[in-house]
Amino acid sequence: MRNYVLSVFPLVLACNAGGAGEEDGSTSLTSIDPPATASVGTTGVTSATDTADVDVTGTTPVITTDEPEPTTTTIPGGTSESSDGGSDDTTGPVDPTEQPSEPAVHYVGRHDDSDPAQVRMGWSGVGAVFRFNGTDAGVRLDDYGRYFTVVVDGVVQPNLATSPGDKLYPLASGLPAGEHTVELYRRTEGSFGPTNILGVELTGELLAPPPVTRRIEIVGDSITCGYGNEGVSPCNFSAETENHYLTYGAIAARMLGAELSTVAWSGKGVVNNYDKDVFEPLPQIYDRVIATEQKAWSSDVWQADAVVINLGTNDFSTDGDPPENVFVPAYVQLLAHIREVHPNAFILPVAPTLFGNEATMVAGYLQAAVDMRHAAGDLDVAFADVNVQWNGSGCDGHPNLEAHAGMAAKLVTELQTHLGW
Repeated sequence: MRNYVLSVFPLVLACNAGGAGEEDGSTSLTSIDPPATASVGTTGVTSATDTADVDVTGTTPVITTDEPEPTTTTIPGGTSESSDGGSDDTTGPVDPTEQPSEPAVHYVGRHDDSDPAQVRMGWSGVGAVFRFNGTDAGVRLDDYGRYFTVVVDGVVQPNLATSPGDKLYPLASGLPAGEHTVELYRRTEGSFGPTNILGVELTGELLAPPPVTRRIEIVGDSITCGYGNEGVSPCNFSAETENHYLTYGAIAARMLGAELSTVAWSGKGVVNNYDKDVFEPLPQIYDRVIATEQKAWSSDVWQADAVVINLGTNDFSTDGDPPENVFVPAYVQLLAHIREVHPNAFILPVAPTLFGNEATMVAGYLQAAVDMRHAAGDLDVAFADVNVQWNGSGCDGHPNLEAHAGMAAKLVTELQTHLGW
C-alpha cells in the first residue's frame, strides 16, 4: 500500500448562533510523520449523484473501524499552485481551468498547503477527490470536524466519524481491481475547528484527478451550512444532524456538474449576527482560508464562475434590525468586494429565509443593492428568491432535507437561466 501526502484548504459554513461552537469532541493528539506533498490548487469534483439518488429520510450509519496496518511507502505526488497564490509557474497565477495530468489529489474548497507535512482546511464541505487504479484506499487525518461524507464511484457510503489525532481512516476496501474515484467531504461547519489531511494510502496507483469545468462559491449562514437539516423538530444543534452534502448548495452544484466552495458560518449576518454581542459578521471573515484562523486566502488559485450569497436572515431574525441606510450600503460593499475577488463570476444574491412583511422588505433591500451595482457598471449581478414552502423543519427552526432539495431545484433553474448551464 502506497502513502500519498496531500495539501488542502479550509472552508467554513454558517449556522445558527451558539450551535456548533458548543461542540467539543476533543481528544489527545498524537505525533505525525511528515508526508510528501501533492497539492492541487483548484477544488475537487463533486459526485454526479443528484437528489433522486440521495436518501433524504435521515442520517446514515457511521463507520467506526480500527486502523488497518498496511505496509506504506511515502512518495511525492504532482504539485501545482499553493493556497498563498503561489505556483510552480512563476510567470503568473495558475489558470483554474487547467487540470494536472500527473497523479495528484484534488482538494475541494479553500485550503492551506504551505506546510509540506499537511494540507489544512476548515469550511463546510471542504475535502479531497482522487482517482486510483487498485482495490483499497484510506486517508490519514488529524481532524476536529467530526463527520465526513464519503463517496466511492458515485455511491454515498456510511458517514465517516473522525476525531483529533493522527489516524488512518479506511474509505474503500475490497474493490474490484481497476480505476476508482473516491470523494471525501466535511459535513460540519468551520466552528468545530480545522481538518488536517496528512496523507492518502492506497493499494494501487494514484491517477490524475477528474477534471473540473464549473465552479460555484456560496456565501452564507447556518442554512448554507446545513444546520440541523437531518434532524426532526423539536431538536437542537448537533454535529450529527448537520450535513453539508445535502444542503441546497451542494445538491445544486452536483446537479450542475460544478465544484462547490462554501464560505458560511452559523449565526452570521451582513451587519448583525444572530447574537448581537458576537462581532465579526460574515463579510469580516469572508477572506479567511480557514474559518477559525486569520490567515487570508488568495483567489489567484481558484476562481468561481458563479457566486451565490444567502445572507440576511440573522440580521433581521432578532430585535435591533439594521435600517435600510445601514444594511443596503453594507450589502453593496460585500458585492463590490466579491467582484474584486471573482472578477469574471456571475453573482446571485438570494432572498434570506424570512417571513411575511419582513421578507418582502428585505427582498426590496437586496434588489436595491443589485440596482446600485448595475448603476456602477456591474451588470453580472441579479437577485433571486429560491425559498420554498416547508413541510416540517429540522433542528431549531431550520430547513429540513426536503426544503433543501426544493431550494436546490430553484437555484439550479436560476443559474441555468443566467449562465446557460
